[in-house]
Amino acid sequence: MSAPRTIMLAFTGASGMAYGLRLLECLLEADCRVWLAYSTAAQIVAKQECDLVLPAQPREATRSLAARYGAREGRLTIFGNDDWNAPAASGSNPADAMAICPCTMGALGAIAGGLADNLIERAADVMLKERRPLVLVPRETPLSTLHLENMLKLARAGATIVPPAPGFYARPQSIGDLVDFVVARVLDQIGVPHRLGPRWGERRAADNLPESRST
Repeated sequence: MSAPRTIMLAFTGASGMAYGLRLLECLLEADCRVWLAYSTAAQIVAKQECDLVLPAQPREATRSLAARYGAREGRLTIFGNDDWNAPAASGSNPADAMAICPCTMGALGAIAGGLADNLIERAADVMLKERRPLVLVPRETPLSTLHLENMLKLARAGATIVPPAPGFYARPQSIGDLVDFVVARVLDQIGVPHRLGPRWGERRAADNLPESRST
């Protein structure tokens, strides 16, 4: 049996915490090993938007979120954002992929500038230098020239920018459907299988399948 994929996940203080929490849930459901870090601002946003308290202490946070999402033993580890001993802080032990969801423009700009003042920024820097998938989900509008230039810089460096812009061709019926559309695109980029709604053309392809013959 192959080892589970290891995904470094980060929450920063942008609006859109529902995307990050749903992504965490889906990664654990896919039996990935998840390393999670979040900023102080992310704790404020989680409480404001989702009425969820993200504990400041990593061990307490790991127990709390593992219980919330039914994570298997050892599948979820939460690190403090100042924990320089975390595996993801070194290219000698990087994750297979990383997603920052949601991602503030401050974090995006710091990563674009090559800064590494905390674990989230350093882990992202490791992904870029090790040529591993890095997905950023920036939630901001409108976008300034600096925002656009930083995103272009990161795209050229190998990162993937996935703005949380849900599609409507599947006729979403709830906010959860809109969240799942964005989370599905992130999962696609980091190579984690999922079944979060139909893909474009699937219904038409199914309609065109020949009828099965009885034997």
